[in-house]
Amino acid sequence: MEAEKVVLDRDDMRRTLVRIAHEIVEKNPSEHLAIVGIHRRGATLAARLRERVAELVDEDVPLGDVDIAFYRDDVALRPSSPVVHASHIGFPLEARTIVIVDDVLYTGRTVRAAIDAIFDYGRPARVQLAVLADRGHRELPIRPDYVGKNLPTAREERVNVRVEELDGVDEVTISQTSEVDHGRPEAPLTELALPHNIAGLDAPRR
Repeated sequence: MEAEKVVLDRDDMRRTLVRIAHEIVEKNPSEHLAIVGIHRRGATLAARLRERVAELVDEDVPLGDVDIAFYRDDVALRPSSPVVHASHIGFPLEARTIVIVDDVLYTGRTVRAAIDAIFDYGRPARVQLAVLADRGHRELPIRPDYVGKNLPTAREERVNVRVEELDGVDEVTISQTSEVDHGRPEAPLTELALPHNIAGLDAPRR
């Protein structure tokens, strides 16, 4: 079996999150920001990103996390029940720019589900997307605002994101699908859900 290829190590991930934090602040100089991560590793990355953004703006930045298990369009088609984590959004979304954070952007279905979950809590002024890795193969018209690393991959490959808090190591690797993957897969489907375009998603002004 071919060994995993490391594409981001611990220092790479740290530098990447620092860069994304600066980009978020530069793009939203006068906005009320909040960071919301997608369980599981997206939530961990969101917590790190929120610390860096808060340092840059020198004020508290709300942090939330969402579980999208029951918002996925394939939940009824999966052979086993999904692992469900609690969602936490303990702040008003109105008039805020929400930055969704995930580890890997693939088909776009996870992000679509996260948007649905967030709008159940309120109506933010704007929604943006930050991902550590974008591997392509989109099935929905979703584009990230902030990308750590673009990773051209084949569909039979997997992008594995590991974080120290959960896995004991910070790294991003590429492996074949037969190898163990610690991330959350986005299973491609032929049936499309209602599309969203995440890039510059603004709430309509009344």
